[in-house]
Amino acid sequence: MLGMAQKAGRVVSGGFAVEKLIQSGRAAGVIVAGDASENTKNMFRNKCEYYEIPFAVFSTREQLGKAIGREERVTIALNDEGFSGAVMKLIREKTSVEGDKNGI
Repeated sequence: MLGMAQKAGRVVSGGFAVEKLIQSGRAAGVIVAGDASENTKNMFRNKCEYYEIPFAVFSTREQLGKAIGREERVTIALNDEGFSGAVMKLIREKTSVEGDKNGI
């Protein structure tokens, strides 16, 4: 799903770009890698809570990058409600099935 969103131009990655998208009010969902620092996770979690944007901690930086056809990525944001809803739903399902500690 993230690969399709990337091809459609609906994914922004990298801390600065994601933070800018959040603050502009155009972010529809944010994902931070589970192996990101606690500071990074908390910063993006707090920003997403403040701006009321869906947020998830999921997977690893290597897998997030691979999912969008890039190098390692610690943070990604979706700027499309449809893709964001679908991705967040898949993350919830996957983390509840596997019992992932780094879930939503």
